[in-house]
Amino acid sequence: MSVYTTVGRDELAAWLQPLGLGALIDHAGIAAGMQNSNYFVTTSSGRYVLTLFERLGDTAELAFHLALQERLAKAGLPCPCPLTDQAVQRWRPLAGKPAALLTCLPGSAIEEASAEHCREVGRTLARMHQVVVGMPGALPNPCGSVWRQRVGEILMPLLAPDEAALLKDELAFQASQDWSQLPRGVIHADLFRDNVLWCGKALSGLLDFYFAGEDVLLFDLAVVANDWCGDTVALAELIAGYESIRPLTVAERAAWLPMRRAAALRFWLLRLEVRHQPRAGSVVTIKNPDDFRRLLTRFRLAPEPLPR
Repeated sequence: MSVYTTVGRDELAAWLQPLGLGALIDHAGIAAGMQNSNYFVTTSSGRYVLTLFERLGDTAELAFHLALQERLAKAGLPCPCPLTDQAVQRWRPLAGKPAALLTCLPGSAIEEASAEHCREVGRTLARMHQVVVGMPGALPNPCGSVWRQRVGEILMPLLAPDEAALLKDELAFQASQDWSQLPRGVIHADLFRDNVLWCGKALSGLLDFYFAGEDVLLFDLAVVANDWCGDTVALAELIAGYESIRPLTVAERAAWLPMRRAAALRFWLLRLEVRHQPRAGSVVTIKNPDDFRRLLTRFRLAPEPLPR
């Protein structure tokens, strides 16, 4: 989350009125994240999160992402739920951007994940995959294989020769993979540690669903493994937690190593895009793409098998 669009107090107060949440007390920008503008909003009835969608201008995209969070929240998963006005609208324009107000979940993110954390995240991810089976109106993963190929080709001329060579080779490798037989569904696609809240040992919040879309389920698990699992013990716990709800297929196990490379490639490209094609904003988080370049290189040189 970042702040690209500034929202004035008076225009926010007017925008909030149809929701019936009482008087606006305060609003403050949230610096974490990269894609949308976000604010903590406090009214006389409580605290909420306001999101202004910087890139989701299409009504179908907005409808999908907000309906997804509502579906998960109503199924008992700890997800932000969009508030609706009397016309049952989940979003309305604010400061020239589509905007939604969502419930604010308790807890805080962790910097270091234990094996116990990894098991719980795996279990919760599998529950999420089950809850959204057959969800109507699901859209494709916005940063799926087509996006990775397109953005990689755009960025390649901007990179140093060694990085460009690495990217070219990895794009060719990923293009050779056939994942047509792997289970598919709606995935979060960005479930990093800073998108998960904890109250003690209890997982209390899953955040930032705006990269979600339909794709191979295993890709979601690989994204989580790449960020959460610093060693083989943590990875084994993540997989065990996931498989306690949804066992992996033989085909998924066979695809694990190239899938972890695909997940590392996706975030390397995303951060390279922000570095080389930045957007202006009053509070913007810039993350280092080199972390995922090094991770991708590690997986290429020393593949790490899936625990059994």
